[in-house]
Amino acid sequence: MDLKKLFGYVGKNVVITGSASGMSKAATELLIELGANVYAIDKDPISLNVTKAFQADLSKKEDIDKVLKELPDKIDALFLCHGIAYFKGRELLVQQVNFFSQKYITEQLLDRMSEHSSVTFISSVGGFGWQQVYDKAIELINIKDWDEAMTWYHNHPELIQSAYVFSKQCLESYVTYKCMSKEFIDKRIRLNAINPGDTTTGLTEDFNKSTSPKGDVNEGAEMISNIFLKSWNGYAAEPKDMGYPLVAIGSDIFSYMSGQLIYIDFGLTSSWTSGALLSAEQKSIEEISKNANE
Repeated sequence: MDLKKLFGYVGKNVVITGSASGMSKAATELLIELGANVYAIDKDPISLNVTKAFQADLSKKEDIDKVLKELPDKIDALFLCHGIAYFKGRELLVQQVNFFSQKYITEQLLDRMSEHSSVTFISSVGGFGWQQVYDKAIELINIKDWDEAMTWYHNHPELIQSAYVFSKQCLESYVTYKCMSKEFIDKRIRLNAINPGDTTTGLTEDFNKSTSPKGDVNEGAEMISNIFLKSWNGYAAEPKDMGYPLVAIGSDIFSYMSGQLIYIDFGLTSSWTSGALLSAEQKSIEEISKNANE
């Protein structure tokens, strides 16, 4: 069996953001190996041997628009992988980078996406519980204009205070809301997202600092370990543990999968869900028993 043919990237035009480092860099390396024509975008210089590299600030509409003009007329796969950690005072910046720029790029390129192409996001387990803000996320998702969206953010400070969390919840809401919408389904464009667990990347130090109330790297690292690793005596993933599945999901291998939020976290969020369900069941049993004895 020809594995390159199985993935279906040979000679295909692929656009990917965030390729300078981390998960996206691992994904970009694999896409090159699989024979894709890779158009890579990042704020930092890209060292890989891609078809064409673009350096742009993806929090800025004008930078994005310049790059979009130079991308191919036909795109067969799109990977939105850029993101930043949260620090106090940059709540809006996190929304621009981690969600709205990704939505904007996707929708600006839809006319160029080929039949049976794919759009795949890197979201996060940080977006777990996205259903709780779904109605507000849909309000934002239905705004097409960049400036209008910035006004919406300004009018909803209570939502963007959670910054990173809300941005990822919006990505997950986008996948579920848009996967069967006319602009995607008419061309059979698949829409999915991976949700990585704790992964060691170039952003790890930023995440550690932003997690600690004091901005202390070591304290933040311990807090993250307690949340994501301690319960199962686990270990952090490497970039390839996320980048390789990302490439697979966007490929012909997953040609019938769309609208999915794939948690790549060694089962952690499933255990959270299980714990919540068991807790709710126990509470229900206790309430029934109490009512029966009254």
